[in-house]
Amino acid sequence: MKFGSSGVRGLASELVGKASGLYTEAFAWRLISSRVQPNSSVFIGRDLRDSSQAIANNCMAALAANGFQPIDCGTIPTPALALYACKHGAAALMVTGSHIPADRNGIKFYGPNGEISKADEAAITRFVAERSIAYCLPTACLGTTWPMHREEAIASYRERAHDMLEPGSLSGMRLGVYQHSSVAAELLVQVLRSLGASVVAVGKTGTFVPVDTEAVDAATIAKLKKWVREFGLDAIVSTDADADRPLIADENGDLLRGDLVGLATALFLKADTIVTPVTSNSGISKAFGFAVQRTKVGSPFVIEAMEALHGAGGVIVGFEANGGVLLGSDCVVNGKTLTALPTRDSFLPIMAVLSTMASTKKKLSRLRGLWNLPVCASDRLQNFPAESSRRLMDHLASRNALQHFLASFGTVAEIDETDGLRARMLSGEIIHLRPSGNAPELRCYSEASTESRAMAIVASTLQGAHAFALTDEIEDL
Repeated sequence: MKFGSSGVRGLASELVGKASGLYTEAFAWRLISSRVQPNSSVFIGRDLRDSSQAIANNCMAALAANGFQPIDCGTIPTPALALYACKHGAAALMVTGSHIPADRNGIKFYGPNGEISKADEAAITRFVAERSIAYCLPTACLGTTWPMHREEAIASYRERAHDMLEPGSLSGMRLGVYQHSSVAAELLVQVLRSLGASVVAVGKTGTFVPVDTEAVDAATIAKLKKWVREFGLDAIVSTDADADRPLIADENGDLLRGDLVGLATALFLKADTIVTPVTSNSGISKAFGFAVQRTKVGSPFVIEAMEALHGAGGVIVGFEANGGVLLGSDCVVNGKTLTALPTRDSFLPIMAVLSTMASTKKKLSRLRGLWNLPVCASDRLQNFPAESSRRLMDHLASRNALQHFLASFGTVAEIDETDGLRARMLSGEIIHLRPSGNAPELRCYSEASTESRAMAIVASTLQGAHAFALTDEIEDL
């Protein structure tokens, strides 16, 4: 178990055991030490993984054993749970592994004011380390039926999404919703239809499908292209498993990168300041009319930076390269106040992109071209051990070693170590290697003048990383 870019993650088989109860007890202790009153309500949600119900049961039992009142919100989008908890000034936890494979899972924790901080994560980790040997999962409350508030929480989130656009504003649009195993599968269809769109629901599955909006596999892209042709779609939209990240493809089935989705949302909201990780497109700059602040990857870092900007006033928007948008301040949209929601949300960016299409009467493929940004690509090596990532990063910390590793792409001009290693070449191309904080994966991001070049850079760099790991293993033997 360890905290990644958002929440604690680990093998589902371990979280189903005492680990979920122990981490929840640590969360309860942290709430009490932060002066949250015992007997307070804590809202619990989950995604559709096979392991999520059992883990949620453990979490609710642990909360009850520590004096809190669990409120079961069932299968629900993470942002809907966070919104509902914030409205009630309550803490929450979401059982989800987000986009990572089905054999893994995780828990996201929320205090009464939103996502917990890195300091909270560190304190919880210390508590777990001190109690892990002696801890026993409380079984007295297992099997208890807790108050259920799913419909109320869903209704609040639906109303928020509906208020973002004028009634009928999506009339004339033909949209696809890739449902797979997302907790937002039906809700997204309902919202889009309520705004006037003709909606075709596709790809619903009976088994869990991990959709990574930052590294969509070739088979999924092929499906998207097939569906837009088959049904004559203007766009196709979806989310990851817990619906805190959007996936949007144009009328050709080509994906709109998450940082471009974030840019479209910032423009839609007339943002004064945006906060985004170093992995987002380097072309997103003050030239678009807002100040830009870069952070490490992970919503806690984005939230921390947004909170530091509160005194500056104006509309503050955060977004990540995975497409998740965080609203750091209240703002007025469609004549109504959209309250801050400083956790990743998928519905706001989907509504923003579709509204932009409707208001400009331009196809999504043309909107992409209007922003005139560097072309980006990203991919990952899965099942790449954390130790292999650490050794590679340590090796490349030497500028000479990094230059040798990237020699086929020219000369390294600048190095940014904000998160991983991000090299800007003399040519202007960018190559960024970063170990995942959520799973045993190594991620690579690139920027270049053409899509084919950007993709080639990513493929070649990951191939080099794989070769390094194999050589390293042989040397160990």
